[in-house]
Amino acid sequence: MRQDNRLSRVLHALLHLDGMEGPATSEQIAQMLQTNSAVVRRTMSGLREAGIVTSVKGHGGGWSLAKPLKDVTLLAIYEALGSPKLFAIGNDDDDPSCLLAKAAYAATDDALNAARLQFQASLNRITVAQLAEGWNGPTANRECAEQV
Repeated sequence: MRQDNRLSRVLHALLHLDGMEGPATSEQIAQMLQTNSAVVRRTMSGLREAGIVTSVKGHGGGWSLAKPLKDVTLLAIYEALGSPKLFAIGNDDDDPSCLLAKAAYAATDDALNAARLQFQASLNRITVAQLAEGWNGPTANRECAEQV
């Protein structure tokens, strides 16, 4: 199963957007994240629907923050991305007839659900702004720009 790295990549992009004077184009964000602009537009559209970013089309347009990052939790970002599945573990049958399989599936489902709830609670305790504490400034952005 392929890893879903959208959460960390979007967080990276939002931290850069916070330090920018104006909007960033999909192409600029794509260059930061080493991907293509179509992926950026598709990913950022979920954040726009959640009210985290705004977008303006045309010359001088691009993506901007719709609210301060201190008001955005990591959970809000995760949910805006569609709450990607955390684990590759799962059951092979939704409605098994075997009672032993039902017991095994219930135990796995309970454990996975508990892990998901713990993960979401952890994300809800952290704002995007907290990620930049101690790192926000011209040097952090310069080092990222040198890597691109």
